[in-house]
Amino acid sequence: MSKVHAAPDTGRRLLLGRLAALGVGPGLGSLGVLAGEVAHAAPPAVGEPVRWPSVTLLDGQTLAPDHWRDAATLVVFFATTCPFCQRHNQHIEKLVRATRGQPLRVVGAALDRTAAPAHAYLQRQQYSFPVTLDAPALREALTLRKVIPLTCVVDRAGRLREVIPGEMFEEDVLDLAKWARA
Repeated sequence: MSKVHAAPDTGRRLLLGRLAALGVGPGLGSLGVLAGEVAHAAPPAVGEPVRWPSVTLLDGQTLAPDHWRDAATLVVFFATTCPFCQRHNQHIEKLVRATRGQPLRVVGAALDRTAAPAHAYLQRQQYSFPVTLDAPALREALTLRKVIPLTCVVDRAGRLREVIPGEMFEEDVLDLAKWARA
């Protein structure tokens, strides 16, 4: 009679099997759950309310969760070294200028680790929209997508309305002004 030996990772495979039965995908390990960490709530689906985090802008101003109320918001994730992001952000700047005084706010979420490159980029490009380095907190609140540039639209009621991956044409970016009126 032969003995059956379990594979050394049986516990991990059992956990993955149980998670799969609950509908949790294999990418969960990257969230740290298998390492014993507690996973955060998933970002909202389109149409669901956003749970805004507090973020600190490059100028030192803190935007608390209640700051995001009563205006539509665009959050643009970008890298200062990305040429596609640069073109996209030029269109975003045109939108900011075209919608001054309307209930639409734009916040850039730079993926830089330090403020110096982001400050230099904003000055060089002459962008006027506020930028934060708290991109991970905003990404957690809005989407798991890691594409850049990435534009997320939240309506005036605080519900996620669009998650738009990649560079957009100027007319498509300018069309996002509709959310100030919606």
